[in-house]
Amino acid sequence: MELTTVWFVVLAFLWTGYFFLEGFDFGVGTLLPVLGRDDTERRVLINTIGPVWDGNEVWVVAAVGATFAAFPEWYATLLSAFYLPMLLILVALILRALAFEYRGKRTDPAWQRRWDRCIVFGSVVPAFAWGFVFGNLLGGLPIGADREFTGGLTDLFTVAGLLGGLTTLALFVLHGAVFLALKTHGEIRERARALAGRILLGALAVVAVGLIAAQLERGSAVTWATGAAAVLALLAAAAANARSREGWAFLGTGAAIVLATATLFTLLFPAVAPSILAAANDLTTTNAAATPYTLTIMSWAALAFTPLVLLYQSWTYWVFRKRIGVRDIPPSAGAALVSHSAG
Repeated sequence: MELTTVWFVVLAFLWTGYFFLEGFDFGVGTLLPVLGRDDTERRVLINTIGPVWDGNEVWVVAAVGATFAAFPEWYATLLSAFYLPMLLILVALILRALAFEYRGKRTDPAWQRRWDRCIVFGSVVPAFAWGFVFGNLLGGLPIGADREFTGGLTDLFTVAGLLGGLTTLALFVLHGAVFLALKTHGEIRERARALAGRILLGALAVVAVGLIAAQLERGSAVTWATGAAAVLALLAAAAANARSREGWAFLGTGAAIVLATATLFTLLFPAVAPSILAAANDLTTTNAAATPYTLTIMSWAALAFTPLVLLYQSWTYWVFRKRIGVRDIPPSAGAALVSHSAG
């Protein structure tokens, strides 16, 4: 296998890890005003992701950095084409991080409500925007003979982009609801499980439409199989959720995200950024790649450090594996709000 193909697979792995892990973060943030009826319940919801949310973001940093180093032409075209959506994602993630850190610094309800809105904004926007970006990639971009993006912002508002955004948003909100049912106890757990059951039907419809639209664009036997498996995983998650088997339900929604992402990257390969102007203008894993020397150095670095990252994150999830609920939250509103060290 050529190094260009290896690094395309590595990027697919990094984005899959990001969507699987950060997906439930975004879902929890989106559902904050829905499942959190008072400040204590909202603190429960936030603290379910408190120890892990910033570690989950390491995956997108690695994915973007690897794209820049391994496929600089792809990175440049993505940034020029999606400059405003990417900027909006960055602003949303910054606001969300600030909200996690500063929400509990004061006990003023108005102060906390403002930061709660930032958490919702910082969760909904990336959850939709990442799907919007990749949906547009699948649909194709106006790329000229010089491999430069020749369109404008209005060219991005396509059916493929909007379907992609709705698909990731639906999947992540469902993933977050199931995660909350898995990580909490008491009334919040029951409400989260009931909400997940209601979301499942809508999410299943959106995901099915999104995957079918992508298949009709450039599907193959392999992608039809992975897409169908993603839908089956959601059906399995629905069955497990109905039986109060939150762990299996979470594995089901996670498997759906993994399979949908695998379908996405399989559909793209080898054209990482297809052109709607001419097939000769496509950015591929070959013409968008860095030099073999660069890819070789990156490969050795990835072999050395990736296992360490995986071990550390696995340890973090193991340490903070227990359920929490209202009774676990201290009475003081500012005493134990989420930060990267919350428990």
